[in-house]
Amino acid sequence: MEMAMRTAMHQAGAAALTELLKFPPPPADQRRRPCPCGRQARYRGLRSKPVMTAVGEVQVSRPYYLCPHCHRGEFPADGELDILNTEFSPGVRRMQGLVGQAAPFDHGRQQLKLLADLEVTAKAVERTTEALGADIAARQEVEMERALQLDLPGTAGKPIPMMYVEIDATGVPVVKKETEGRTGKTPGQPAHTREAKLGCVFTQTGWDPEGYPIRDPDSTPYTGAIETAEQFGKRIYLQAWEQGWSRAEKKVVLGDGAEWIWNLAAHHFPEAIQVVDLFHARQHLWELARALYPSDRARQSRWIMIQQNRLDGGKIEKLVAALQSIQSLDPGLSDTLRTEAEYFHKNAERMRYPKFRRQHLFVGSGVIEAGCKTVIGSRLKQSGMFWTVRGANAVLALRCCHLNNRFEDYWEERRA
Repeated sequence: MEMAMRTAMHQAGAAALTELLKFPPPPADQRRRPCPCGRQARYRGLRSKPVMTAVGEVQVSRPYYLCPHCHRGEFPADGELDILNTEFSPGVRRMQGLVGQAAPFDHGRQQLKLLADLEVTAKAVERTTEALGADIAARQEVEMERALQLDLPGTAGKPIPMMYVEIDATGVPVVKKETEGRTGKTPGQPAHTREAKLGCVFTQTGWDPEGYPIRDPDSTPYTGAIETAEQFGKRIYLQAWEQGWSRAEKKVVLGDGAEWIWNLAAHHFPEAIQVVDLFHARQHLWELARALYPSDRARQSRWIMIQQNRLDGGKIEKLVAALQSIQSLDPGLSDTLRTEAEYFHKNAERMRYPKFRRQHLFVGSGVIEAGCKTVIGSRLKQSGMFWTVRGANAVLALRCCHLNNRFEDYWEERRA
């Protein structure tokens, strides 16, 4: 009975909305309007089109103008109603965007049918989701270009004790055409993924009784895309600036040992303290232990205990010397030891963990690690999914917008 009543109410609402959306013919003095070609388009009568709204399908009857010179037709009311080149109302597109950024498109179609009694196709959910995401991404591109030109307004407000930028990346499965000419992680094998870069910004105003830092709640917006490090640098710089980077008294960039992250930090955040994620650094030691003693767990643990104490104590020079002193007849293992020694040597100043802990700073990048799983993995890396870069970036832009609680702001901007 509930569902039947809802359907009946929708039918009544659609009928009423159809009447409200019958535009009258324009007055005689408004039957011409400028055409982009520079001439005048003329009124040619009322035309109707079906539009799916939150109460079902309605008919919109609106004036049609045609330019006799360039033969371009226009429906000015479509722009006013935000239904230009679409048969879905803003309300329905908002619903499609919400379900499309959260779950597979066919699942979103099912949700719309169950929760809103709206019959749409999975392809319609996909197209709308990607169109909204692409629009959000385009708006961000404009803002990023302003940031590049240093045309950003100053952010007013109280000083922020500590602000962090965390950066990471994860592979997104893509269709074959998106990896042409790209080599995979396995030598001789083609790539099957594209790297999506993700960043977040958050603040810290205190720490617990034991001295461990506490992240401020609701202070962690995400931003990301499949793009070059240079492009992503502008993206994360804008995000940090909007969060009040200029007002931060202590600034920190946290990441793994990837060179592109530190190049980006040096360019956009030169005044920040740079910290290599402690747990990522420990992972390097564990992989070395397994390579040195592949079938001896006890020796692995003993070796790790010594080297990890050096790492956690910030004694990176002793750790590097220990790695360099290991001799091996295996050329592959020798190369690995040299590479790892260089990794710790290059990042020595970013691994002074006792110094960072005395300042009550975070030394682990768990926030962005969780973000890679929540923001990217749970939506873009499900079984059987393969994306185009354009589609993945659109969904990622829309998903970040929603998770950052900016989705309603976006619709307000569309109405402006």
